[in-house]
Parts: sequence; structure tokens; C-alpha cells
Amino acid sequence: MEFFIDTADIEAIRELCSFLPIDGVTTNPTIITKSGKAPEQVFAELEEVLDEDQKIIAQVVATDYEGILAESRKIASLRGGKNVVVKIPVSREGLRAIPAVKSEGICVLATGIYSPDQAFWAAKAGADYLAPYVNRMCNYGDGVSQVIELVDTLATYGFDAKVCAASFKNVDQVHQLLAAGTPAVTVAPDVIRAMVDHPGTAIAVDEFTSNWRKTYGRSTLEA
Repeated sequence: MEFFIDTADIEAIRELCSFLPIDGVTTNPTIITKSGKAPEQVFAELEEVLDEDQKIIAQVVATDYEGILAESRKIASLRGGKNVVVKIPVSREGLRAIPAVKSEGICVLATGIYSPDQAFWAAKAGADYLAPYVNRMCNYGDGVSQVIELVDTLATYGFDAKVCAASFKNVDQVHQLLAAGTPAVTVAPDVIRAMVDHPGTAIAVDEFTSNWRKTYGRSTLEA
């Protein structure tokens, strides 16, 4: 199972990677523009902060076939192509480009997926990952159930594509998909923090420390 951070906030990436086994980072044009940095700077910082075993997943901006191919090659050249994945939207031009990009040995994540049917065609086109927008899909129905159904459909037809669920609003959405065996998720830093920082844990730790200090006069195991 792979767990990615969906952000271009380098400090948030440093923070979360310092104590969680994160598999990489996903970005998109909107995320990068919100960072206030040039894309070249964002990519350079990602290469610096992430280990080679952690994936960098970045999206093309071009919407035409030739532009998608050119930008896919450029993204794939980051850090020598090691553990780099190119995101391509499931538009008609994107679906046309996916097989061509794959033929060049580039790993592809099909993005902007709002329905299992779009994901099916992206998988059939050869995409390695499929990114359904869970919370946005909930505006049109039960996004969580549709993603679970998609995972089952891929298994039925023997597709190699892995679902990488995206666009989460809350912890419960992530929890349901993890419990259902979704192969990968990409989650914003605030939702990841909410998954980790349960208030009950802080209360329990404070209680343990307080009891120890009262009995032994210190906050460590040994004096």
C-alpha cells in the first residue's frame, strides 16, 4: 500500500516525512500555483527533500496531444527519471497520449477521474495509477463506494493499474478506502495530521508522564 502527500508545501513535507513512512508526493498545477513558487523551484525542492525511494508525481499543464507528450518527457527527466510519475488528465487528448507516453517507458498516473468508467478507459490505455477524486465524486453520488467498486473491477479484468485515491475532505473518507484495501491514496497534510493527532493519545501520554513524575520525581525511565 502506498501513501502519498498531496501538496507542494515543502515544510509540510519535511514535517510529515520526519515521523511517517511516506511513499512520495503528488502535485498538480493548482497546488503548485498556490505555493507561490515557480514550478522549477518546487521541483528542485522536492528533489532535495525526498529520498530516491520516494516518488515525485507531477502533472502536465498542456492540454493538446503533442504538448502532453513534450511535458511528460520533461517531467520524467527529473532526478534522472528515478521514481518519477507523470500525471495526465483523462480528457480525450489525455487518453490518447497515455499509450504514447507509456511506450517511452514513462510511468503514468491518470488524473481528474470523476467516474469508474473514465478510470476503466485509463487503465485499458495503460496507465499505471488511476486517481479518482473521491470528495468531488461525492457531489455526484457515493464517491467512496464508487472507488471501492473500481478496485474490484480492475481485479476482475486483471488490469495492472493501481487506484491512487485523491481529493479527500476528511479522515473518514481515507479510513473507508484504507479498510477496503485501496492500493494507494494521496492526502493533504491537514487530513494526514488529523489521522495521527488523536486528542485521546495526548491525554494518555500526559497522564502517563504525570503519574511517573509524581511517583519518581522525574519524566524519564532512568534518573
